[in-house]
Amino acid sequence: MDWIVDTPEKKVVVMTGSGISAESGIQTFRGAHGLWENHRIEDVASPIAFRRDPVMVWNFYLQRRKQALASRPNAGHLAVSELESWVTAGGGDFLLVTQNVDGLHKRAGSRNVIEMHGSLVFSRCTACREIFPDECTDMELPPHHDCPQKGLLRPHIVWFGESLFPGDMENIESAIRSCDVFIVIGTSGTVYPAAGLVHYANSLGIRTVCVNKDAPANLDLFDIFIQGEAGTELPRRLFPGKKAEGNTP
Repeated sequence: MDWIVDTPEKKVVVMTGSGISAESGIQTFRGAHGLWENHRIEDVASPIAFRRDPVMVWNFYLQRRKQALASRPNAGHLAVSELESWVTAGGGDFLLVTQNVDGLHKRAGSRNVIEMHGSLVFSRCTACREIFPDECTDMELPPHHDCPQKGLLRPHIVWFGESLFPGDMENIESAIRSCDVFIVIGTSGTVYPAAGLVHYANSLGIRTVCVNKDAPANLDLFDIFIQGEAGTELPRRLFPGKKAEGNTP
């Protein structure tokens, strides 16, 4: 057995995509015919879409939020969380970068997390840009914030045509520059800028590992490819510490 991370004093960066949450019942980013939960991407995931039909977009994310809150972290999420604990206890460094917005990594116990595409459990005012925990779970119309501009609330999500949150990419690239291994889990390798991070790690000569159900589009950039479900492969291949078992609320 060759472990992905063999000793705990390593500097590790993990990046996850929708594949790791698919085992918890969260639909992957693109389904059949380029649809996302029966919606065209451009109809629900852009500032233009929200301006055109804020009620439809708000309700789409309302349903996604309810789905995420009803789901549970799986063995893949738990293995990543346990890897962080093992590495940091052993004197190493760890960063988890996730493209997912479902919050399952944090519920599994991961602590040093950058949610590069935002989070379903936060909303943001379109006027003053204040961010706060979402308490509008059952509201079918996007509410107005009580700021002077009375801006509409929107999901705290990075949509197509928007930049990542300030500082996130700089912090991610800094962690990659100093890491020993860059592990990518459950991604197709087609969504940028996340897909470009393995190019960056590869150009620096950093060891790159991919765990995915199917071969990603950028397979040639990985030193090691482990084909399979994250919930199956990670507990037995990720590190030689305590193995993650089962699910957690």
